[in-house]
Amino acid sequence: MAARTHTVTNQAPPLVAYDLFTADRALVEAVGRHLDPALLDEARGELSALGRTSGSAQVQKWGVLANENPPKLLTHDRYGERLDEVEFHPSWHRLLGKGVSAGLTAAWSRPGGHVRRAAGFLVWSQVEAGNGCPLSMTHAAVPALRTDPALAAEWEPRLTSTVYDQDLRPAARKAGALFGMGMTEKQGGSDVRANTTVARPLAEDGTYELTGHKWFCSAPMSDGFLVLAQAGPAGEQGGQGGRDALTCFLVPRVLADGTRNVFRIQRLKDKLGNRSNASAEVEFDGTWARRVGEEGRGVRSIMGMVAATRLDCVLGSAGLMRQAVAQAVHHCEHREAFGGRLVDKPLMRNVLADLALESEAATTLALRLAAAYDDGGEQERAFLRLAVPAAKYWVTKRCTPVVAEALECLGGNGYVEESGLPRLLRESPLNSIWEGAGNVQALDVLRALQREPSALNAYLQEVGLARGADHRLDGAIKDLLTELADLGGVEGRARRLVERIAVVLQGSLLVRFAPPEVADAFCASRLGGDWGSSLGTLPHTLDLASVVERARPVS
Repeated sequence: MAARTHTVTNQAPPLVAYDLFTADRALVEAVGRHLDPALLDEARGELSALGRTSGSAQVQKWGVLANENPPKLLTHDRYGERLDEVEFHPSWHRLLGKGVSAGLTAAWSRPGGHVRRAAGFLVWSQVEAGNGCPLSMTHAAVPALRTDPALAAEWEPRLTSTVYDQDLRPAARKAGALFGMGMTEKQGGSDVRANTTVARPLAEDGTYELTGHKWFCSAPMSDGFLVLAQAGPAGEQGGQGGRDALTCFLVPRVLADGTRNVFRIQRLKDKLGNRSNASAEVEFDGTWARRVGEEGRGVRSIMGMVAATRLDCVLGSAGLMRQAVAQAVHHCEHREAFGGRLVDKPLMRNVLADLALESEAATTLALRLAAAYDDGGEQERAFLRLAVPAAKYWVTKRCTPVVAEALECLGGNGYVEESGLPRLLRESPLNSIWEGAGNVQALDVLRALQREPSALNAYLQEVGLARGADHRLDGAIKDLLTELADLGGVEGRARRLVERIAVVLQGSLLVRFAPPEVADAFCASRLGGDWGSSLGTLPHTLDLASVVERARPVS
């Protein structure tokens, strides 16, 4: 019964009970563009099913509950024995189970798997991004394990399984397994070569015991972990002076005989966002481990995992942006002010269109990178070497301002937790920090430019496919070539250079694949300089109504 004081009107209905995949035109088109036509019907059916699941009231409620009930650390049992377990709300397990069953760890085992999985990951991360961490780690562990064929043969079927098994028991007795990762330490952070964790060889070839710590360990409830430690002479010296001996190891959570490996969880991090996911500090004290790859080549062994998780940072940020834009457009379609719908007001339309451009550019770039993984050829691998860190740098940095501006479109309603926008905003900086913050990505791009000329050649060939289609893109490519011609003292301007590399690539892709109104608006603002210092400052002469309409979530 309505209260006598007033009737509730002019409030946008909840954005619920819709298909997050089919409502995202840019994503649907990218999947169609990059997948073999023979796979399209099946893939679209799977992604639409996941989209409907993601948009359902029940699953959205799971996301809220998982975030409101963060994991708890259980260090000991009632008798004082070490447990070192993490307890999650049931909604977390439901979400993670849905993600696994949807194939979000199975890209490596089926045709077109990376594009299909990328689209699914982008959709699923809009529900609750916290469960994306174990999904990403598990997916990304495969290329690292493939440096050791025996380990890959043992573990890959478990990691690419679509069965979620949350119990802690030997991995050999499980239908599916999850992986985490531990690289950084207190004294080193991103400088992993400063790690002091020691690996001493045991009698069995390829096995070691670890002593040390990890300052950040992702997904500590997992079945196995890839970690870095000093082996060889460095291990014998207690980790001192052995920067060339950093080695990658697989640490199982439970040993083959059913006993728990030494994996002491000291505490869980109290984080700004990503609160449904557990990030831990762990200690190793005689912890059993198996070497992955060659001794002293740990960074090389684990880089395949790092590259894959960096792509997931791009996908995760694209997902957050898409959800924020969908909420903003939906609200403005249903909210009236000053005599008309907000979406029809020229200034609000400018804001929404600018947000939509960032979202579509991020999605288009992310799916192009996933397609390069599926191709697997030498040219595409070279392209990924430069494009992944550049995309990771730029797309993740654009996420926070996009989400903040989308929140503002809802006014005070957006600042209230029930809207879901505050949760997206707290989540938005994470992907820029995870797997190397901005400076780390920029420096990695510089290494590729200076040491791997094939990477730059592949990138230039890619952006060159759009030459002649837009004069502003042509001018941006020319300016970029001028910057690349002189790499003297480049570190101080690395961020500027990497930003241009990413934006030119986005512009090239949109000119080739997006509707004319989207490509025109992007090139005019991001490449042509007709743009202000904040979102919502696009040239007013553009077809902004069509850009906003394209971003509308169909419910």
